Amino acid sequence: MARRSRARDVAMQVLFQEDLSSRAVPLEDEAFVRRRIREEELRAFCLSLIWGTRKNRIELDELLDNAAENWSLMRMAATDRNVLRIGAFEILHTETPDRVVINEAVELAKRYGAVHSPQFVNGILDRLLEKHDK
Repeated sequence: MARRSRARDVAMQVLFQEDLSSRAVPLEDEAFVRRRIREEELRAFCLSLIWGTRKNRIELDELLDNAAENWSLMRMAATDRNVLRIGAFEILHTETPDRVVINEAVELAKRYGAVHSPQFVNGILDRLLEKHDK
């Protein structure tokens, strides 16, 4: 697994767990990330995804709800919802190229989601990107 892909993977695990338990403990996040990622640069990237997604969650959820025609975010599988949040955060708040973000989100959806999750994630992030570019 590519280095930054690993950081996204760990961020997904933290945000998924938080989504299920609705409990965020930053010190536990750091300890979890430290146990799974050895390189400091990747740890920082992973934590920036976690904290950025968490900080901007209301904005991200609203944008994703608008992009997900005929779907509400809370009806989605928790895995898809959190992959989408990370992807939306990266598209809107980082310098990572948009197509790289979408490809990485699709890979996370393949790993953690259901059989149709990759296409679902791809479609919603494409719509978000179209709306964001206007």
